[in-house]
Amino acid sequence: MSSYSETAEIASMDEPVFGSFVSGVALTFGTRVLMLIGVFGSGLIVARWLGPEGFGIYSVLNVTVALALQIGSVGLPSANTYFIARDRSMVGPVWANALVFGLLTGILLALAVLGLAWTRPTVFDGVPLTLLAIALASIPFQILFVLALNVLLALDQLRQLNLFDALLPALVLLNVLVALVLLNQDLSFLISLNTLAGTALSLVVVIYVRRAVLKQKQSQRMRTDPHLLKATITYGVKFYISIMAGVIILRADLLIVNHFRGAAEAGVYGVASQFSFLLLMLPGVIATLLFPRVAASRDTQGEFAVQVTRHTTVIMFAICLAAAAFSFVLPLIYGARFADATTQLLLLLPGIFLMGIESVLVQHFTGTGLPASIPIFWVITLAVNIGLNLIVVPKLGARGAAIVSTLTYSLIFALVLVYFMRATKTGLISLLWPSRREWREVWLRRRFARGH
Repeated sequence: MSSYSETAEIASMDEPVFGSFVSGVALTFGTRVLMLIGVFGSGLIVARWLGPEGFGIYSVLNVTVALALQIGSVGLPSANTYFIARDRSMVGPVWANALVFGLLTGILLALAVLGLAWTRPTVFDGVPLTLLAIALASIPFQILFVLALNVLLALDQLRQLNLFDALLPALVLLNVLVALVLLNQDLSFLISLNTLAGTALSLVVVIYVRRAVLKQKQSQRMRTDPHLLKATITYGVKFYISIMAGVIILRADLLIVNHFRGAAEAGVYGVASQFSFLLLMLPGVIATLLFPRVAASRDTQGEFAVQVTRHTTVIMFAICLAAAAFSFVLPLIYGARFADATTQLLLLLPGIFLMGIESVLVQHFTGTGLPASIPIFWVITLAVNIGLNLIVVPKLGARGAAIVSTLTYSLIFALVLVYFMRATKTGLISLLWPSRREWREVWLRRRFARGH
């Protein structure tokens, strides 16, 4: 088989055909809204049935698995999307490489985390080793699940992607209802059900993606290609640094709060941080769909990214205002022991607003080769985040973690913003706020939709 570099030289210059960007965002966001029912519903039931301590352990397990997935992926999901979007003939060997890589890396990673917990039990203070082992067993299959969804994204099979993506939180909610409400079982039973359900769903998705790859007429044969794997991993490492730093910044503060302040305070912070992450859902959807389109079009001037970022700014501002009002309802939903979640969420909101904008704006760079400056920005931000958390959390607890998060979210936003403005010669106002013409077009479309 020819090496990747040789294949790339003879790749077709025809751009992959993508559906409507707005329709794709609407479909994917609608699916994510339905997924909120699973995420919120399962979290609410766990918090109500097991209290702050049980919810704290549940949150730590979920965060640990999420971090392990990001560590083990080495940026390969994003790199695979990038390579397939630019040349769909590579989808066969890309998927073959992903299968082998996902299984081997997942097994090794699960064993490594389990070994860490065995030798350094204070790292997961208060979390039983048995529960951790059950949760870690799902890692190889969850890596395959993520890799499969990214292949569907690159192929623009958004309906299938959204269906599979929505099934996971739906199954988790069903498991919570069965384990805690109907059967009155403990947390270990629930974690076991989640692991079994996640594994089964991953196998179904793997089978489906294999069939989808085989249907691609222009695809090369579905067999491993070491040269291509090296190329994707090399490119993925740049994604990996940025993604890993972002995940650690978003997730590690909960582990730090749990370590210094205990599971109860971590449980309260888990509610505030979980809700804040949900606010990033829409910009996350926009960024996800923008990425392969930028990669396929090779828009070096960032015109489409600028247009999308302007609209995202307005949307995120409205979302964060609504979330500020909703924060006062959290104690009524979760119970009086979660009262401080309101203050913690209010402290997180300014940073969430800026992080949402940054997640869209940075897709211009991820889709056009990802310059080394972006991973460096994330490394700087990560160092500031961890350092401040270790200083502030022992004294101020979860509120301190929320303050640190907002400061570091603001830092990465500022770094990416300035770099983008210099690279594309774009002004601040035109980058972050729609023009009068765009506002007029929105107003006219609304009048037309109402029949005026």
